[in-house]
Amino acid sequence: MASEELRVVRAADIREQAADETRWLVEPLWGAGAVGIIGGAPKSCKTWLALEMAVAVASGRPCLGRFRVPSPGPALLFAAEDTPHQVKRRIESLARARHADFDTLDVRLIVETSLRLDLAQDLKRLHLTLDKHRPKLLILDPYVRLQRADENDAREVSAILSALRELSRTFQTAIALVHHARKNAAELPGQALRGSGDFWAWGDSNLYLSRRRDGLLLTVEHRAAPSPSPLWLQLLTPAASQDEGVTPVRLEIRDDASSPTSTPLAERILAHIREAGPTPHRGLREALRVRATSLSEALRTLEASGCLARTAHGWGLVDTP
Repeated sequence: MASEELRVVRAADIREQAADETRWLVEPLWGAGAVGIIGGAPKSCKTWLALEMAVAVASGRPCLGRFRVPSPGPALLFAAEDTPHQVKRRIESLARARHADFDTLDVRLIVETSLRLDLAQDLKRLHLTLDKHRPKLLILDPYVRLQRADENDAREVSAILSALRELSRTFQTAIALVHHARKNAAELPGQALRGSGDFWAWGDSNLYLSRRRDGLLLTVEHRAAPSPSPLWLQLLTPAASQDEGVTPVRLEIRDDASSPTSTPLAERILAHIREAGPTPHRGLREALRVRATSLSEALRTLEASGCLARTAHGWGLVDTP
């Protein structure tokens, strides 16, 4: 029957993106309507970063004090590990740090005691909630408290992530899922996410936080756009400021933290090629000042993960659909 047919359209008939239609929710950290992971080991400030995004999207103020929000709108949040009062205090602190009016800030909290992404009834309630509030950004924090599925079972994880992507497309809502990473290091940040590899593959925009000797490193990854170079962050508190008791708690970019030896080799390779274009093995060795064997191992890993490919001019980025 005609009603059972799938919708089909010629590629040439797909509407072009309007000139005034933004492709970014937070430029260049998160795509408009993108789903993805905010990942990192425990105590790596994942929740602070998620709330920073929520405040920026709701207020239109630059995220982390630097990255613009082209089209502000409501942000919706479910925090499974913090009480509403704790979340309120954090949001109020971030709002003051970004000179946003907290009293009019449109960050909304889901205050249910439980939300299960593996239950059809809860997914339906989330669908109805998104339909009513129409947020630009939905934050779910953290994944481990939002379901009882086996995070190593690709089928169970895929069912949950597919349901979230469907909600995102239905309501043109960006969804940020906070998820833990393993403590042991991986060559690429996405490989360190706990559980099934579907988490890494699912994200249109992914943010990874990791604690290093020199501080907190933020790595950005996009499916269909170039990724910016990694950033160093620090969590500032009143006790650490000169104006104690006045400066609000907030994440800030550290422009003074630029030690290349603290950044994983794979990230340094990607950052160099993004800036310089396709580069041969010898050119990468000279630019990054690394051993040939270490460079070759990192290149093989990046090639296997689909990030890099050999070209006539050297190693180049792989264009993702």
